[in-house]
Amino acid sequence: MLPAMNRRSVGRIASAAAVLTLGGVGYSAVARSRNRYYDGPVSDHFDGVRFFGPGPVTDRGLLDLARWQVGGGREAWPETYPSPFVDTPPERSAGPRVTLVGHATMLIQVAGRNILTDPIWSERASPVRFAGPRRVNPPGIGFEDLPPIDAVLITHSHYDHLDVETVARLWGRNAPKVVAPLGNDSIIRAYDDAVKVDVLDWGQSVGLGGGIAAHLEPAHHWSARGINDRRMALWGAYVLTTPAGTIYLAGDTGYGDGETFRSVRTRFGAPRVAALPIGAYEPRWFMQPQHMNPADAVQAFGDLGAEQALGIHWGTFQLTNEKVDQPATDLAAALAEAEIAPDRFLAMRPGQVWEPGE
Repeated sequence: MLPAMNRRSVGRIASAAAVLTLGGVGYSAVARSRNRYYDGPVSDHFDGVRFFGPGPVTDRGLLDLARWQVGGGREAWPETYPSPFVDTPPERSAGPRVTLVGHATMLIQVAGRNILTDPIWSERASPVRFAGPRRVNPPGIGFEDLPPIDAVLITHSHYDHLDVETVARLWGRNAPKVVAPLGNDSIIRAYDDAVKVDVLDWGQSVGLGGGIAAHLEPAHHWSARGINDRRMALWGAYVLTTPAGTIYLAGDTGYGDGETFRSVRTRFGAPRVAALPIGAYEPRWFMQPQHMNPADAVQAFGDLGAEQALGIHWGTFQLTNEKVDQPATDLAAALAEAEIAPDRFLAMRPGQVWEPGE
């Protein structure tokens, strides 16, 4: 056990790490000449040390961070924000059947396969267990109630998306196919070297069985596990092509100019369902390049031409300034402004299930 002073110091470091690595901004830290996670050729989005794009690099510095932290406007969240839903999923489903477990963790059941996205069952999204963002609602599916998991999709390395403890736990349970962008395999194997990871670059694909393929696509975001490894592991969105239609998983992303969404529609067709982040967006001047707000998400929904959208990445971990239920309120307003029926874009709560016709 750490002495009290050291424990408080580590807690402050964990909180700072949470701000830098969860808050949707690339922190301009000490320059490094070697990538600790990935050693590959230079490309149109990798300079030999760091990944970048699409669009300009939007890293922030300490002055921006200080301006945010002292600027006020951070709403207090309740200690608990329980969901009215809980799910005990079937063992298999032809689907598509999608359950929000919490934050960006979803169980996708389709074509008889069970796929988890960015799984986190830990109490905190943090490098340590005693500090950092704490969940205000339990997972919408208990870990023991999960069906056999066939595949795990990781979008990027931030602690609220890549929870290595949960990934290792799933590996020990079912040895699923784990898929992640370039460099994230090193992070996972550093925690548990038994886990096998299929790594993808943007534009690459891998089969998940059952006639399903996962395609990694660009996203307007970044990556880090600390303050000196920003953009050393790739990030991305996924398109799932399945016998039951196309599913789009945006991961974390800003809207940019909308081309990342329009290109998905051009290449894969309009998705049957799209999971889009609607939280962690205030203050806007700080978050806009890497996190959509609900109005952006509605615009992305239109660009994709999706039949259905599911709003995720809100109401579980407080990462930014908006109050716990503000994303749902802002989504309703954005849908009304766009004259879109509210049941076509749901602000999902943990344990809530979407199926066609529901």
